[in-house]
Amino acid sequence: MVLEAFRERVSAYVSRLAHPFLGWQPDRLSWIALGWAALAAALCALVRWTTPLLFLPAAAAIFLSGLFDVLDGEVARATGRASVRGDFLDHVLDRYADVLLLVGIAVSGYVYPLLALFALVSLLLTSYMGTQAQAVGQGRLYRGLLSRADRLVVLTLAAFLEFDWSLPWPWAPSAPWAHFHVAGISFTVIDVALVYFVIAGQWTAYERARRTYRALPNPP
Repeated sequence: MVLEAFRERVSAYVSRLAHPFLGWQPDRLSWIALGWAALAAALCALVRWTTPLLFLPAAAAIFLSGLFDVLDGEVARATGRASVRGDFLDHVLDRYADVLLLVGIAVSGYVYPLLALFALVSLLLTSYMGTQAQAVGQGRLYRGLLSRADRLVVLTLAAFLEFDWSLPWPWAPSAPWAHFHVAGISFTVIDVALVYFVIAGQWTAYERARRTYRALPNPP
C-alpha cells in the first residue's frame, strides 16, 4: 500500500473536509488527532480485561486520529498559518500517537508483544529516515511501502476485523492468545498487520536512507 501516491488525487476532497475547521488553530487539530489515538490505544488495551467488541470503537478512533492528522496540515496551508513550529509539533505528536497505538495493541493480548516491539521500531525508523532527509537538506520524504497513512488504514482494518470473535472469520480468536493456526504458526489479524509493518517498515526505512545518501554531495 502506498497511499501517499494518491495525495494529489484526493486533495480536493481533503479541502472540502477541512472547510468547517478553517477557523480552528491547526495545532488544536494536531492535539485532537493525538487524543483520538490515545482513546484507541486505551480501548485496545481494555480488550484484555473486557471484550473484543471494543476493537470496533477502537477502529473508529484510529480512523478519526488519521483524519484529524490530515486536517491539521490542510487547515494550516489553506489559512496561511503553516509554520516550522507547527510542522515540528505535528511530527512529535504523530510519534507519540504511534507509540500509544502499538502499546495499546500489545497490551490487548491479540498480538505477540515482541512482534509489537519490532513493529514499533520499524515505524519509528521509517519516520526517522523521512525527517532525517529533511534535516540534511533533501526535503521531507513520504514515499515508501509504509507511509503513516498506510499504517493507519491497515490498523483501522485490522482492528475492525478483530472486533467480534463471533464473526465467521477463520482467524477470529475466541479469547486472547487463541490464534488461527497455519502450518504450526498461530496468529491473529493484528499479528498479520504488524508483520507487514515490520517488513514494509524496514524496507521503507532502507529505501529512504539510500535515496537520501545518494542525493548528498560526495566529500571533498
